[in-house]
Parts: sequence; structure tokens; C-alpha cells
Amino acid sequence: MSYVLVLVPSPNLTFTFESSDALKNLPIINTVDIARQLELAYSLSRNSLANISIASDPTTDNNRQNCLVKCTVTNVNNTHLILQVIINYLPCGRFDFCKIALFNEINESFDNDRDPFPIDLQYNDSTQSTVYIKRCKTSIYSIVKQFNLYNASIAELQDGLSKRYFTSVDLVKAYIARIDEVNIKGPKLRAVIEISPTALDAAHATDILRQNGTILSSLHGIPILLKDNIATRPEDGMNTTAGSFALLGSITPDDATVVKKLRNAGAVILGKTSLSEWANFRSVNMTNGWSGRGGQATSAFYPQGDACGSSTGSGIASSIGLAAASLGTETDGSIVCPGSRSNLVGIKPTVGLTSRHLVIPISQNQDSVGPMCQSVADVAAILTIIAGRDNEDNFTLAQPEKVPDYSQYLNANGLRGARIGVLRKIFANSTFGGYPDYIISEFNKTIEEIFKKLGANITDPADLDTADEIATAEHELIVLKYELKDGINQYLSQLKSIPSNTTTLQDLINFNIAHPDLELPPGRDNQNLFLEAQNTTHLQDFVYTNALAIDFDLGRRRGIDATLKKYNLDALIAPTEGFTSSPPGIAGYPIITVPLGFLPNDTKVTTNENTASQKLPIWPAPNFPFGLSFIGTAYSEAKLIELAYSYEQATQHKRIGMPFAAAIPKTQLTDILCPK
Repeated sequence: MSYVLVLVPSPNLTFTFESSDALKNLPIINTVDIARQLELAYSLSRNSLANISIASDPTTDNNRQNCLVKCTVTNVNNTHLILQVIINYLPCGRFDFCKIALFNEINESFDNDRDPFPIDLQYNDSTQSTVYIKRCKTSIYSIVKQFNLYNASIAELQDGLSKRYFTSVDLVKAYIARIDEVNIKGPKLRAVIEISPTALDAAHATDILRQNGTILSSLHGIPILLKDNIATRPEDGMNTTAGSFALLGSITPDDATVVKKLRNAGAVILGKTSLSEWANFRSVNMTNGWSGRGGQATSAFYPQGDACGSSTGSGIASSIGLAAASLGTETDGSIVCPGSRSNLVGIKPTVGLTSRHLVIPISQNQDSVGPMCQSVADVAAILTIIAGRDNEDNFTLAQPEKVPDYSQYLNANGLRGARIGVLRKIFANSTFGGYPDYIISEFNKTIEEIFKKLGANITDPADLDTADEIATAEHELIVLKYELKDGINQYLSQLKSIPSNTTTLQDLINFNIAHPDLELPPGRDNQNLFLEAQNTTHLQDFVYTNALAIDFDLGRRRGIDATLKKYNLDALIAPTEGFTSSPPGIAGYPIITVPLGFLPNDTKVTTNENTASQKLPIWPAPNFPFGLSFIGTAYSEAKLIELAYSYEQATQHKRIGMPFAAAIPKTQLTDILCPK
């Protein structure tokens, strides 16, 4: 049986796949891709490559097929030299070169670091014609070795995929291996609650599209994790539980809209991240990052540290490269706080910029879905994809008709001439913030050394007149309780199946009481917010409508909007910790956090008997990252991204510190491409 797959050969290359039963399982491969790979692997001086053929009987090695490729080189004097090239055939159709040598002429050893092109070889035949096999400066292994999944950007990964240095399948395998190292083993960070059983298939599908010349977006083939309150379609085989055993095994009707948008853009859904159960709105004594299903997730920057919440796992996972990026959700602080403590950029968009359809809710007026990433550029790329109108979420219909390409606002000079106000009141008073003094000191230093030097016009202070009222009033809590009951009941009614038969908030309360070992362990044995929410009436109740109106007045009309107008500002800034997220929270306005610094080594670790006995997470502690937030009015994400990018590029504060050693996974792409 002959397999002649010569389709579009390069000018000096002809490919003949020899007869072999072992080859019948190989898919059709674009020979131009093989030619490009060969040309990357070596160069032949003053010779033409006349014929390349795959020898018969490939053998299986570590789930790969090792194929012998014989290259007959004809030089100008018509003498022949046979080269032996050992390549790896991967299921996605890419050839990965592991060895190259002169057949029966030179037998060289290779470096211990498994670089497939470690030396230059030179051979002089009897006619003194010279054939060069050069160590390629851009050999595939050497290039891939430079990719560090700890902090690789989406653009860097996309570049590697586009140049076929690795595949999306390779990426998924690498990220799964990294998760395995630190999630339940090692430091037991518990950032990921489950991995999608279809992730490899999805990655393979994106690789096939790429081979055929189809690139869906800048996220094509990029693995992304989702917070476990964002629904995925039943055929993916994953749960959507908000961390609760009550929803384990429940069947969702479809993907959440934001997930559909990611899939349509070619992103690969890698799995679900842990969270503070029910997005931290079950009780007042819940700990950040704890859920019945996921256990206690902890920081990668300090052992057993409090990584904040409720998007705890999304923050931890993105901070150490367990995926290229993650999605989180925020009602009040749940993206920006864990983003800040995980040395990330995280944005909570304007409520209604991203759809909440099939996202387990707390509040229709405050919930928002946003990305948590290594950089502002990554945030911009993902936000561009997931933003937009959705008829399943009426709040999205109020946004501007056209979604901007937020990547167009990555302006390194964005702070020049920008008008920035300092929300000093919300952190200068310990009643509001409770920040470590070091954070305030670094924030003040940044204003003087960064913002002003970059040409920003600073108004300090530019306080909200309503700051005291927001900090002391209970209107936000009233709104959240009413909307939780209404939203949870609506969400549960959409599910196709719930094995626990919990179809209402009251059922969830009863489930927890009936399963205290799973849901009400010591130290987390309270569900007072659930109980108080269940005791509310309906969304036409004056108590609710009045509280909502006051929230909008405090947060929007007399709050953020009034302050921006009063001082003629583009944005407001403050340290991310503490009270900072509450004004944009009740307003439904955007906030983005960017790394500002790390707590010093002499930071006092606050622990007590209760902390130790219940294994509660620790904060503050040495080496904890902290961030700076930019806040704006509705739909000002483009401006906030521009300002945040300018600040990020000028400071690169995220590079100052690192996670503790055991929390950094060791697996890299080279371990997948050339396993030991």
C-alpha cells in the first residue's frame, strides 16, 4: 500500500511516504509544514534536498511513533550523502525532532539537557564537497525551553502555537501536569476543583483547525480555567456547584454565555477553580477560599496564606501558571481582592458588560464576570471576547452596541496628561480599610515616583462625599439578601437535573443541615446569610427597592460620578485591599487591579488559637502581593485598561516577588515535548 502525500512541496523538497502498514493510521499531513520543520531543524549549504521518505515500521515510544526519515542529499558534483533524522510523530500531525546525525558516517552524542541540536556537524566527502548540519539558532526545543508557563502571556503562547513550536494539546498536558504537582500534592493549594475530561479533545480540535489555516481569535488553543459558579454544558462532564455538595451532579442546560464566547473564540476550557462557597455569601464566618467540595484553597505566596475570595482558586491558578488565565466573578471585591493577593491583573467589568446567564448568582445588580490574568494585555484580550450583549441577560442590553477591541487601548503613554483622583479617605481611616501601613507607604511612593513622573495630573485627595455612608450603611447587604433568594431560585429552576433535589434556597439550607459533615464543619458551621435571605419577601418589597435606590445614589450619583465630575477626572485610584471595591460594587461600575508590591519579610504574621485549630488561612504575612486599583464610571473599561497598562509597563512591580518555592510547579512544555 502506497501513501504518496505530495501536495504542495517546497521548491527544493519532494516528500514520498513509503509503503508501510504502520503508516495507515497517520492522518493526512500538510507537507509544507513538514518542510518548514525540517528547514528549522538544519540547513544544508550549497546542496539541494532531493528526497525525503518515512521508513517503514515506526515503533511506539511513550505514546508517540518514532519514525526514521532518510534524506538523500545530492550536491553539485552529484555525489550522495545519506542523513538519518529521528523525529517524533505526534497525534496532532506535528513532527518533533529529537535527533539528527549523518548516517553511517558520524555518531555524535547529545547533550544531557536533551537539546536535539547540540552541535555543528561537518562532513567532507571524497570530492571535498562539504555538507553542513548546523545547530539551528531557532531549534524547536531551544525555543520552547524559553517559554516559562509560570508567567507566559497569552500573546507568547499564541506565537508559539502559530509557529508550531508546540500544540494546544501540548499546552493542556503541561497545565494538567502542573496542576497535579501542587493542587492536592505538595503544598496542597487546592486551586482547581476539577479538570475537564474533554480538554484534550477540545485542544486537539483547535490544533486541527490551525493546521487547516483557521485561527478563530487571539485565544485560539489557549487553555482557560473557570470559577466553579460558571456553568458548562453537560457533554463536558464537569460539575457547576459554587463549591457546594448540594449541586454535585446537577445538569446544566448549556454553557454560560461567557463560556460559549470563549469556545467560539477557540479557547480551551481546562477545568473549574475552587471558590469561597456560594461566592462567600452563605455566612459571615466563611473563610476565603473554603468550600465543601474544594476544601481550603490557600495562597501560593505564603504557606497556608489567605488568598482572598471569592474567586480564590482563579487567582491562585493564574498566579502560578496552572492555566493561561482564569475567569472569576465579583459582587464586591471577589475578583480584585484575590487578584491583588495573587500578584495578578483582574478586572471587574461594569455590571452588564459581560453576561451572567447561567452563572450562579448573588446579585443581579452587582454580579459581574471578568478575567484574572498575568498582565493587562491578557485581560484586554479576554474581555474583548467575553463582553457583549446577550438576550438572556437584560442588563447587557444597556451597553454600547459595539464591543471595543480593548487591546487597542494598550498605550504605554496612557498616563501622560491623565487626570487621576486619590480616594484617600477610604484607606487613610482604619475604620474603612485596615491596611498594613506598608501598603499605604508604597501607594504614596507610587503616586510621587510613578504617576507624577509619567505625566499624570493628580488630585489628592479626591474623596467620595458618600464614603462614610457607604462604609456604615447596610443597604448593600439588604439588596444582596433579596437578590440572592430570587436569583438562586431562578438558577435552580433552570437546571435539568439535581440529584440532591434542592430546587430552592430553602432546600439548600435544609441540605446543609442534613449534611453537616460536608457543609457545616467546625468553624464553618454557620449559614446565617442564607437564612436571612430566605426570610426576605420579593423584589417589589419597598425595603428592597429603597435600599437599591440608596445604593445607586451613594455609589453612582453622589459617589463615583459626582467625584469624577467635581474634580474633572478620568479615574480614581486606591490600594485594592479593604473597602476599595465597595463603591464600584454598589454602583455596578468597573474596577481593575494591577500589582503594586509585596509585603516585607518582617511583616508580622497574625495567628491565634482559633486560626491554628481550624486551619484558617493567614493574612497579612511576609511576601504577600498587594495591588493598586483604578475605578471609573460605567463602561469606562477602555480608559481603565489604558491607564492600568501604562502604569504596569512603567513599574513591572509583579516581578519583584515570587511564590514560595514549593508552590511553583516544575513542569514545562519541554517536559511534554521530550519527556525524560
